Amino acid sequence: MAEILATKTSLPGDQGPGTFEAAWAGALFASTLQPSGSHSPGQIRRAVAATLQRLGVRGCTEQVAGEFGDHPDSAVARMSWALATIHTVYPAPPRTAAPDLRPLAFAS
Repeated sequence: MAEILATKTSLPGDQGPGTFEAAWAGALFASTLQPSGSHSPGQIRRAVAATLQRLGVRGCTEQVAGEFGDHPDSAVARMSWALATIHTVYPAPPRTAAPDLRPLAFAS
């Protein structure tokens, strides 16, 4: 599923979604929430959790794949919304360098 998401959507910095983001986006995609609605972060989290509990990651992935096969144009738009929404509701922690790490030097 992550491969499909990475090729079908554009993310800032050309980074594909990580495992959690892909699973959450798949669950939001498979949920009953609609992109046209105005949903609170709490509603989105509850919908993601309920859908994952009901279908599991595999079931969400199967539903996403089926929609991409049956309705590719609308599936791309829905997945773009799902990914953008997930990145808003579950922001990635800032990346900081680990302290005391030094680059490795290789002897030639």
